[in-house]
Amino acid sequence: MAKKATAKKPLTVNLRSHALNATKSKQKPNLIKTTVDGKKVIISAREARTIKKNASK
Repeated sequence: MAKKATAKKPLTVNLRSHALNATKSKQKPNLIKTTVDGKKVIISAREARTIKKNASK
């Protein structure tokens, strides 16, 4: 079982029509399952990219 290791949550936004009607919507974060130091974790794609970049140094 992968453990959630990020604090990112969905953003609440309004979708706007040409008539400026507001409809509530959510923008979900881009979460992925990956392995970090032998442990399966759920992190955002941006965090995974940063970890991959710094691991090679």
